Amino acid sequence: MGVPEGLADRMSMAEQHEYLRARFSRRTMIRGGAVTLGAVTGGAFVSGATARAAVPTQRTSTEHVDGSLVAPFGRHLAYGNDPRTEMTISWQVPVAVREPFVRIGAHPWDLSRKIDAEVRTLHTPAGVGASADHTQYYVHARLTHLRPGRTYYYGVGHSGFDPAEPHLLGTLGTFTTAPADSRTPFTFTAFGDQGVSYHGLANDSLILGQNPAFHLHAGDIAYGDPAGQGLKTDTGFDSRVWDQFLYQTESVAKQVPWMVAYGNHDMEAWYSPNGYGGEEARWQLPDNGPDRKNLPGVYSFVHGNTAIISLDANDISHEIPANLRLSGGTQTKWLEAQLKKYRAARDIDFVVVFFHHCAYCTSTAHASEGGVREEWVPLFEKYTVDLVINGHNHVYERTDVIKTGRVTKKLPIGGTAYPETDGVVYVTAGAAGRSLYAFSADQSYQGHEKDIESVSSFVCVDGGKRDETVEWSRVRYLDYSFLRVDVTPAPKGRPTTLKVRGIAETGEEVDHFTVSRRAK
Repeated sequence: MGVPEGLADRMSMAEQHEYLRARFSRRTMIRGGAVTLGAVTGGAFVSGATARAAVPTQRTSTEHVDGSLVAPFGRHLAYGNDPRTEMTISWQVPVAVREPFVRIGAHPWDLSRKIDAEVRTLHTPAGVGASADHTQYYVHARLTHLRPGRTYYYGVGHSGFDPAEPHLLGTLGTFTTAPADSRTPFTFTAFGDQGVSYHGLANDSLILGQNPAFHLHAGDIAYGDPAGQGLKTDTGFDSRVWDQFLYQTESVAKQVPWMVAYGNHDMEAWYSPNGYGGEEARWQLPDNGPDRKNLPGVYSFVHGNTAIISLDANDISHEIPANLRLSGGTQTKWLEAQLKKYRAARDIDFVVVFFHHCAYCTSTAHASEGGVREEWVPLFEKYTVDLVINGHNHVYERTDVIKTGRVTKKLPIGGTAYPETDGVVYVTAGAAGRSLYAFSADQSYQGHEKDIESVSSFVCVDGGKRDETVEWSRVRYLDYSFLRVDVTPAPKGRPTTLKVRGIAETGEEVDHFTVSRRAK
């Protein structure tokens, strides 16, 4: 039902999008005027009252569903451009509802502040991948002028469903804004490649127990597209997987800002030329990146003394080139400007970068991405980035300290890295829930260390794979896991630290090391 294989091989993602858009539009016109390829097309959203009109004609009866019978689900938070004063609350409803809103207050008994929300309707016609005809309703409310370091109570609702009603107070959630003081300690967590599974749910439960200020998801979020090539010919796509994912993740994401980067499985080519139309419906991320239209997953934010940068490695991937050179170099120029700005900022000590494809990994599946090494690694080294977090390979792996592709300092478990003089440490934390990959060398992790001098691997480059033998692979763990980072600021001139821990699904610690630099 998609683009014929022979034709797809000769067409770009944008050309395939236009082909299918025209094809489904013709079929839909015959069927009776239903919206095709979602109410999201090329990044334009339909919201509010207009969104109800965008529902397919055979479903207009949902406009009259009693709102009291419709329960919101899939709540997830995201910081705005300034985490001290801005937060977005997002959720999903199974059918169209009237007048969605958020109630918010400093106490659960005072939710007098009411904020209107925006509906983004995403329609997936039958025949797109393996999907049935399916319409999803995502709702977003942007909160501004919040107070730094304050915990708020909130409830989401719509006409007929008011979370302030006594019998619905149990549905309330909470969130806490970032502190105004850059010297406040905090914890954040990270992983990639989650999907819908028991292991994904187990990692969520463990993450909630860490009490993180926020969580970084390094791409391949739900796996609605299991093929992950970013093409219309990808088989098995099912938009309903996102319903399951957001329901699964709600227990933690409703109270911990869930900051995502986009991976190859997040390019859903049916919705927009860049494949991110579906993601634009589901997420509301900071919009301070270089190209909101083409690269909606590229942004940055500051929490305390730490700057976080989210990148889109699909833009520079040789391995999976569906979006290769999408930004025309704009993303890399923006990255350097951000790194320069943050290194000059008086109240920022650490810079952490996260994205999907690995700079350095020895997994036998994807290994390392040459595009990342060519475009971004020189900038990470120039501006002494403190930590790089990746997914893509479904393993836990951590490097020694690296500069210009070589080990500048061995970093054993429990060791300390000094980025200003040593180089950069890279962590692959891609074992959040999907089936695990393998290593070409033995595992080596806390309590099971093996000092292997070199490991055979490969790097994905323009034209295919290039074999390499590397010496930088320090920790390799092959089971479900995530990353915990404890940030401890210090007075000016004293050592301030990131303590980084790899934690298994069992709760066992499999790795730990420290990144240290002098506080500004």
